[in-house]
Amino acid sequence: MRCPFCGNIDTQVKDSRPAEDHAAIRRRRFCPACGGRFTTYERVQLRDLVVIKTNGKREDFDRDKLERSIRISMQKRPIDPERIDQMISGIVRRLESMGDTDIPSKKIGEIVMEALARIDTVAYVRFASVYKNFQAADDFESFVHELRPHAAPEE
Repeated sequence: MRCPFCGNIDTQVKDSRPAEDHAAIRRRRFCPACGGRFTTYERVQLRDLVVIKTNGKREDFDRDKLERSIRISMQKRPIDPERIDQMISGIVRRLESMGDTDIPSKKIGEIVMEALARIDTVAYVRFASVYKNFQAADDFESFVHELRPHAAPEE
């Protein structure tokens, strides 16, 4: 594994342990060239997924990109980081088990929104605002209005 600090390719594993509910291996590494320490994660990848963007462009699925967007929507929310990791792993497993290696970005967005809606409505609205490309406050208002149960009109 290449050292992220100096680029040396001869790094040493100092500690390995299960992470994320045993869905990955966390490795602490040491670079003898610069003395840097860093962490890597090793995960099982069932198949190479390709994301089909709305413009037709194809790109390799990037778990880190998915994780970043979810964590941004959950910033400063009272959600256990381990629960977020479990949700992300569940989404990736679901994508890998769909049977097709080509997955439309729209499908990924729908799966993420479904998962966020079950965990935290604020994170759900935050993610939706980017995913659905909200342009004005009215977009938020109509989206939130759809979330609320419709109250019976008062007499």
